[in-house]
Amino acid sequence: MQEYQRKQLLERVGRDGSTVGAQIPDAIEIQGEELDLRTFVFEIKRRETVPPGERERVDQAKRNLRRERVERLALIEDNQVSYERGRELAESIIGIDRALNALDQLDPVDLEAESKRKEAADQKRWTTFLKKALGHEDSNKRNRR
Repeated sequence: MQEYQRKQLLERVGRDGSTVGAQIPDAIEIQGEELDLRTFVFEIKRRETVPPGERERVDQAKRNLRRERVERLALIEDNQVSYERGRELAESIIGIDRALNALDQLDPVDLEAESKRKEAADQKRWTTFLKKALGHEDSNKRNRR
């Protein structure tokens, strides 16, 4: 691969917005294992949030994808592949980035914290209601003047 070709591939991979319009690969080999990447991402993304039981699985997949991205990028940076192979790697890196973006946008579900927030809001509403009903809120305002 010529130096200018290598630089073009690296620029393409590093460009802001490179994932816009890019597709997540159907399948990808990560550390010797075949992963149905598109199916995995859409299965997780369909839920909008990641349940606590799935969080570790998603985090592990993201770590593996990042590691694979670094390894593929290094092959291009070190000029260890042909231009055609470099183009394939660049496309797969962009697909990995697209998958990572989709997975990073998911919010974890912390049911316990959400429950505590709702309970605190309910207590505040109830206290405010009782103060108004018992006339305590009006007397506090008159005493402050």
